[in-house]
Amino acid sequence: RNWASIAGMSSYPGVHVLETHALTHLFTVIRDEDTPPTLFADYARRLMTLLVEEGIAYLPKEARTVATPCGEFEGEDLPDASEVCAVSIMRAGDALLEVLRRVWPGVPAGKMLIQRDETTATPDLYYVKLPHRIETKWVLLLDPMLATGGSANVAITKLLDRGVRPERIIFLNVVCCPEGIRTVKEAHHEVKIITCAIDDGLDERKYIIPGLGDFGDRYFGTAE
Repeated sequence: RNWASIAGMSSYPGVHVLETHALTHLFTVIRDEDTPPTLFADYARRLMTLLVEEGIAYLPKEARTVATPCGEFEGEDLPDASEVCAVSIMRAGDALLEVLRRVWPGVPAGKMLIQRDETTATPDLYYVKLPHRIETKWVLLLDPMLATGGSANVAITKLLDRGVRPERIIFLNVVCCPEGIRTVKEAHHEVKIITCAIDDGLDERKYIIPGLGDFGDRYFGTAE
C-alpha cells in the first residue's frame, strides 16, 4: 500500500475514515470478485448502514436530557428531517440512498445522473432533480466510489449553483482513493468527506485499486 500517499490525506481537514472492527469482514466479502450479486448487495447494505449512521452523526445536534427507567441520560437530537436532504449520484448512489431512507425515512431525496466517458474519464451531467428549497438544507451527497473525483465535483458545483453552502455538504462514500480526495478537497475544501476506506490509488482505467470493481454493476447484478 502507498502509505505515504494515504497518510497525506490527513493534511486535508474534513476527511473522516469510519473506524469499526466490522469493516474488515464486510469488505472481505464485497471486495471478493467471486461474491455473487445477491450476497454482494446484502453485505454492502450492512456496510452502508454503518456509513450512513456515521454521516448522520456529523449533522448539527442539540443537547437533550432524557429520563431513563433508572436515571438520566445526557443525549442529543438531530435536526428535523425537513432540514436535511440526500442527493444520490445515479446509479450506484441509489444503493446508498436506499439505505439512508430506510434509516431515516423522512429525509427528502434528490438525484443527479452523471456519467463518466470511459475513454476520457471526464464526467457529463445528464439529469438533475433536487428537493425544494435545497439552499436551506444540509445535504448528504451519496456515491459509493470516489475515484477521480470528477463526478463528485460536478455534483458539488451543481449544489453550490443552487445555493447550498459548501460547509453544509457531507459526501458519503464506501471506498475512495488519494487522487479523488485531492481533487474534491482542492476544489471544495469545506465539503466533508466520510468514507469506509482509502485505497491505494487508480489504475490506468481510472478504477480504484484494490477497490471492488464497478459497485453499481455488482450491486444491481448487471456485471458481465
